[in-house]
Amino acid sequence: MFDAASSPGQNPRALPPAQPPAHGVPGPRTPSRTQERQTRTDRPGKQRDAFFDNAKYLAIVLVAMGHSWEPLKGDSRILEAAYTVVYCFHMPAFIIISGFFSRGFDMRPDRLKRLVTGVAVPYVVFETAYPLFKNLVTGSHEEISLQDPWYLTWFLLALFVWRLTTPLWKLVRHPLPVALGIAMLASVTPSIGDDLDLQRVLQFLPYFVLGLCLKPEHFRVVRRRSVRTLAVPVFAVALLVGWWAVPRMNTAWFYHRDAAQELGAPWWCGPVMTLALMGCSLLLTACFLSWVPGRRMWFTALGAGTLYGYLLHGFLVKFADYRGWFDHASLHRPLGEITVTVLAAAVVTLLCTRPVQRLFRFAMEPRMEWAFKQDAAQLARERQQREYAKAGV
Repeated sequence: MFDAASSPGQNPRALPPAQPPAHGVPGPRTPSRTQERQTRTDRPGKQRDAFFDNAKYLAIVLVAMGHSWEPLKGDSRILEAAYTVVYCFHMPAFIIISGFFSRGFDMRPDRLKRLVTGVAVPYVVFETAYPLFKNLVTGSHEEISLQDPWYLTWFLLALFVWRLTTPLWKLVRHPLPVALGIAMLASVTPSIGDDLDLQRVLQFLPYFVLGLCLKPEHFRVVRRRSVRTLAVPVFAVALLVGWWAVPRMNTAWFYHRDAAQELGAPWWCGPVMTLALMGCSLLLTACFLSWVPGRRMWFTALGAGTLYGYLLHGFLVKFADYRGWFDHASLHRPLGEITVTVLAAAVVTLLCTRPVQRLFRFAMEPRMEWAFKQDAAQLARERQQREYAKAGV
């Protein structure tokens, strides 16, 4: 028999000893460290996009400003017009971005664990903390109920439900029309009640599903210079319409927490307002995103802490409300309103910083390793990451 390494008709010869590659030259089957590093960098989720962090930060600033305007807007038609415009798009923008980043969610154990520790647990913590805080400051006896989201916590509950249903929306042939139909039906169904704030969960659902359907190129379209230019007259017209609508429209429509009948309107107004508000919200959201810078800014890093700013600023707004600070006459004048607006933006910015994140991470992002079984696949991924780190790549 002949050697498997030789060819018929030739004398077998030993192969020459393998020579190590020259310095800095990768072997034929071994990727270079630069290639490995680039491969890992290109994996989705490994790098944060400055545009989305900027958008989240600016959206959360608008949320805080809107909450600070609420006790003051009754005395200023201009402020109420600005409040109406901001409330038309600030939460839809935030929800669309949340949906966009939920596209990869499935029932994988590590993602379910993250959903519990990053959304469900903070909901329980803050749903308990807000009533206790009110009792402490005002001496009242507010009851704790996980069924009735309190103030800002509705978003956590809604996000939990929306994200759990993500695999289902991936299976539906036309997810956005279906979600819009559900929202329209909810707007004419007062019997849904207030439990779990299901009206908001269902009426805001189309924005989340839209985020699931979007691709990066869709966001690039709204960031064109032509869109940025058109956004100026669009927002100007929106402010004029908001000023006109102040005495003519119930701003509760923007909260999406009641059916049409509960707002004193005929049932058919529910579906009509759902479609009309979604059209206005998407238009203003596109204009808002067109102004969001795509490069790294001084506030870009704060985009990772927007949930901290969202949940924590509520305590300060409520404290000021409980203490009657918003009742001071000086705050109901233009200079006072501007001061409150600037202060709200500064406070929520501070609450998004890393020191605040480290201080409250136990409540917002607890590890809770003791509560979960060890996932073999996740352990293997972590072990591989440690090996990469030791190898210096």
